[in-house]
Amino acid sequence: MNNFLSNLPKVNIKKKKRLGRGLGSGKGSKSGRGTTRHQKARESIPLHFEGGQGRIVKKFPLLRGKGKNNSIKEKAFVIDLEVLNNLKDNSIVSRETLIKENIITNGKEKLPIKILANGQLKKKLIVKLPVSKKVKEAVEKLGGQVEP
Repeated sequence: MNNFLSNLPKVNIKKKKRLGRGLGSGKGSKSGRGTTRHQKARESIPLHFEGGQGRIVKKFPLLRGKGKNNSIKEKAFVIDLEVLNNLKDNSIVSRETLIKENIITNGKEKLPIKILANGQLKKKLIVKLPVSKKVKEAVEKLGGQVEP
């Protein structure tokens, strides 16, 4: 390879057009903004500006501000009482045991858990998760315990 000035690549840098510098420049008077009327011809205005009427962002309060993602929050993982019949007698019902027994799967391991009274419980258990009132009654009726 020859490193001569004649072999260097050509670098073309276009100069920025200077607007509003007289009629002879070709970009004088109206500076390429069409007619000289209206706001867009005179100054730069923000994209969200709507001529003085309220911005569209303000019409959707859930999309901005404090607690922005409250509407998208994932709900608790609900477990029915019937599912707990798969566990052994006197076993402790906690997040770890439910994951080990494959009751909670598919990336739902980190969601909050709540046990609801759908179905009938037939085993004595020690529950260490949030439960509904009916579940608490059903567990204690069979001699189990509910610990918060």
